[in-house]
Amino acid sequence: MELKTFTKEHIPLASALAMENYREEQQLVPALPQVNQLPALDVFAKNELGCAAFEKGKIVGFLCCLDPWENAFTTTARGTFSPIHAHGAVLKDRGRIYQRLYQAAAQKWVNAGIVSHSIGLYAHDRVAIEAFFQYGFGLRCVDAIRPLTSIAAPDCEGFSFFEMELDQRGSLEMLHRQLAVHFEQSPCFMKHTEPDRWLEEKNRLFAAKDVNTGRIAAYIEIADTAENFATEEPQVQNICGAFCLPEYRGKGLYQNLLNYLIRTLKAEGFTCLGVDYESFNPTAQGFWQKYFVPYTNGVVRRIDENVLGYIK
Repeated sequence: MELKTFTKEHIPLASALAMENYREEQQLVPALPQVNQLPALDVFAKNELGCAAFEKGKIVGFLCCLDPWENAFTTTARGTFSPIHAHGAVLKDRGRIYQRLYQAAAQKWVNAGIVSHSIGLYAHDRVAIEAFFQYGFGLRCVDAIRPLTSIAAPDCEGFSFFEMELDQRGSLEMLHRQLAVHFEQSPCFMKHTEPDRWLEEKNRLFAAKDVNTGRIAAYIEIADTAENFATEEPQVQNICGAFCLPEYRGKGLYQNLLNYLIRTLKAEGFTCLGVDYESFNPTAQGFWQKYFVPYTNGVVRRIDENVLGYIK
């Protein structure tokens, strides 16, 4: 196997390979939208942090990453991410190809001071997942999707469901604060440092209110785009925030709120609803996997910073 730095000359064949891999996952997750063209790979050729693998002169795989950034995943580490369209491998001997690619690419990444390595893999590509698991990666994030069909939900009286107006969003402050606290506790240990997106006009918010107390019990935030190219298709909407007060859980409230959202989006002409969540968030994992089909696994490896400056 011959390994080369990824360049613009590799883009056409690499893009075709990435599309083949998407079609593989689409066969197993029919709710995924039809995609005719993947995002351009030019940025990955420019940063020279990617690698392409060849056997007998034919490309068999490639692995690229985004430009690095500081404080990856709200840590002190410098990190990078390889989205699902920034890598690919042929089916034959895929595990070995990915491991050789990562070995070569990771050398570039660590030389650039990147110690947090994250890669988006297709959830049903067990060979690729196992290959990176053997190289020290663990699961962190999940993208999942479903068609806009109603889910089974018990009767839930005493609540009203509605889309929030911009001037109503301040009423979610308490729920949003509790969500941030939840993320900081075990087993998540995620420090919330992002701006309060629920105050942004571009995202839509749907809520459930206890009609007896006037209290907002739960909300869902949706956006036009999320973590990968499939979420950017016009027929897809994406859940990017959600919370239900603990005392209202287990009563079917959230299932009914989700059905209200589904009915609203379907009437507007959308066909799919996506969600992304942390695999180590037991509340999210326990709920979303009941109603959505995972199609990506975001895996992460943290390199020991003590090796920086010593690796050649």
